[in-house]
Amino acid sequence: MRQRVFVFNMWGGKRAGAGRPRKDGAKKTGVPHLPRPLLAPRFPVHVTWRMARGVWHLRTRRCFSVMQRAMYAGAAKGGFRLVHYAVLRDHVHMIVEAPDRMRLARGMQGLGVRLARALNRVMARSGRVLGDRYHAHILKTPTEVRHARRYLLRNAHRHYGYVGPDPFASRAAVVAPQTWLLRRMI
Repeated sequence: MRQRVFVFNMWGGKRAGAGRPRKDGAKKTGVPHLPRPLLAPRFPVHVTWRMARGVWHLRTRRCFSVMQRAMYAGAAKGGFRLVHYAVLRDHVHMIVEAPDRMRLARGMQGLGVRLARALNRVMARSGRVLGDRYHAHILKTPTEVRHARRYLLRNAHRHYGYVGPDPFASRAAVVAPQTWLLRRMI
């Protein structure tokens, strides 16, 4: 008796280039599709949202004016509160509050729809405006909140050399904050 040799086929399994090809040569998404961490109502969240390719420069008066109206219109809906924002060339930073991750997701979804419709109207086009899922960082300490707020308000200085207040960022709160951490900073 002799042992037989098994020959294994070389398909399947995890390897480079395996799987369904990506559409249009699209790159990998920036934010992984994993469950978001639990959000306690006492913590604010720093959110970053990237825009899709083909969306105009957001730091123009045409784009910013409609974005600002959309952000103020969707700033307080169903427990979701947009407290601060800063608009850069191809992305937006926000500090928001929500009682849980479901209301955060619903609030961001509603805000995203408002922004997409407004920007598509300005650009006289239709299609995708938001490039990816939003990135959320839960702010748990007063130092984190202070740094995030300073980052929002001074980001244009770092990127564009602005001196003085950034006209494309909210200096005052859009909606009065409810969390102790943000009330303490304002």
